[in-house]
Amino acid sequence: MQNRLPTQQFLEEGTQRVILDVRSPSEYAQGHIPEALSFPLFSDEERAAVGTTYKQVGKEEAMELGLRFVGPKMEQFVKQAKLLAPNRQLAVHCWRGGQRSGSMAWLFRQAGFDVVTLEGGYKAYRHHVLESLSETDLKLVVLGGRTGSGKTKILHALRGLGEQIIDLEGLAHHKGSAFGFIGEAPQPTVEQFENDLFENIVPLNPTRRVWVENESRSIGRIYIPDGFWSKMKIVPLVIIGIPDEARIENLLADYVLTDRAELVTAFQKIATKLGGLQLKTALESLEAGDFAAAAHIALAYYDKTYQYGLDSSISPDVRRLEFEHGDAEEIARALAQLL
Repeated sequence: MQNRLPTQQFLEEGTQRVILDVRSPSEYAQGHIPEALSFPLFSDEERAAVGTTYKQVGKEEAMELGLRFVGPKMEQFVKQAKLLAPNRQLAVHCWRGGQRSGSMAWLFRQAGFDVVTLEGGYKAYRHHVLESLSETDLKLVVLGGRTGSGKTKILHALRGLGEQIIDLEGLAHHKGSAFGFIGEAPQPTVEQFENDLFENIVPLNPTRRVWVENESRSIGRIYIPDGFWSKMKIVPLVIIGIPDEARIENLLADYVLTDRAELVTAFQKIATKLGGLQLKTALESLEAGDFAAAAHIALAYYDKTYQYGLDSSISPDVRRLEFEHGDAEEIARALAQLL
């Protein structure tokens, strides 16, 4: 097998190897292959110094500076790699597949490792990801419903029934509304979201349907990639309806244990949309511990925005299903059987 592999082959090999991303920590934080471990050749400061030297002095001087940084670390690099990959099987990449990954691959081979590198580096991987997302041929089915309908719970119940799903809000660490940040981990970068979405799509069977929740173009500060978003707009849309009481119960289950300060912050984000009186009433309800009353106010606002989005839908196949309850498991079973 050749040592430098194109993206698809590198990713396939990566399932059997430990993938080491030898870019700097800040490059890794901006976006990385989901399975890859950060294994920087240079720190952020060292990388900046080498780059500055290359531009201002020359290539030879930059290389010498790089060697000065790396030399004392070589023994530790090998020791760390042995701990991470006891079977000595590594896949290494940098930004363009050049000197950083080539140098590390050489070192590891001298230490007895079997090493492959990524042709074109992380840059080639990103091109592969974006191209794949823009050309997806998944048989998507979009699950819609007003705020509080329990769509995410229904999605996970569908997965429990053997259906394929993509949980966009789970990948974005955000529930999609002004309240969506509550109870979630910090959001990834847009770049990392795209990488994670691609990673979720790869194992899916393209001949079977894939459920995805109806979303706005943005989920918090994350944006759904153009190609995937365009696909979501033209596939079947299934809209579920449940009683308002059940919607309130869902919202209370999600937010009742939340720090009130976070709920206040969320309401203040939509203050101009609610109007002064409604905002005042909502905040007073929170202060009094009447979360249901506050939820009713939020729902009145979100129902209007939801209807606007529904009216602008261009899906050629819209189906509406009404339920007399909010049981996610039962709704999922009905959806799986109906479709």
